[in-house]
Amino acid sequence: MGCHLPFVVSGPAAGGGTTRKDRSETMFTREIIDDAFVIETARLELRWPRLADVRAIECLAGEKAVAEMTAQIPHPYPPGAAEGFVYEARHGNAEGKALTLVITPRGKLHEVMGAVSLRPSAAGEPEIGYWLGTPFWGCGFATEAVRAVVDTAFTHSDAPAVVASVRVVNPASRRVLEKCGFHVAGAGLLPFPARGGVFPVDHLRLERRIWESLKGWTNPHFVGLAVRERTAEAGCLVPGVEPCTILPGGEP
Repeated sequence: MGCHLPFVVSGPAAGGGTTRKDRSETMFTREIIDDAFVIETARLELRWPRLADVRAIECLAGEKAVAEMTAQIPHPYPPGAAEGFVYEARHGNAEGKALTLVITPRGKLHEVMGAVSLRPSAAGEPEIGYWLGTPFWGCGFATEAVRAVVDTAFTHSDAPAVVASVRVVNPASRRVLEKCGFHVAGAGLLPFPARGGVFPVDHLRLERRIWESLKGWTNPHFVGLAVRERTAEAGCLVPGVEPCTILPGGEP
């Protein structure tokens, strides 16, 4: 499952190349504006998407259970949409105005499990969105990926907060965000173009000061313990990160 995901599914960016923008116009510091940038966690590696990922993206994101919780992932997934997503993601990453990464098992960078993004909200704060393929639900991978990207957002920008919006019928994704320190900051309606209408959502928010107080999650012992406990419950194998079964009511 995923939270409201502002992925833009379109063709290649006009003009082909990318010009490095003035730092004041970008969201992130220089370190992550490089396609060699990778975030490592206990079980995952998050990297820039590539054209080689297209088939996996079509297969995983195209499932109805995944697409229906996002704003802009169509179902059925049309031919060519995955290529457009890759081009758009890389263009935004290179300009430093967004960060979109695919989620892979640690040590297996060619095996896509899902994706996560940070894009400016209407208020200019980083807004996180993500989706995870159904074979990987129930093992805490989404929580692990979201925590890593939130750390990156606060470490590589001066943002006062990270925000998210989740459909009210998607409690699993809301639990993921709450486990990462987010709190509900209101409710409202948002357009979901791929769903053909406007849907009720919960707005969630994580302020920098709260994130700083929760930095215990970056402690290697804490992360390792949490991963071992969660994977033991779900029956996942570590290392190797084999797809696990979907748990009734389990989180992504």
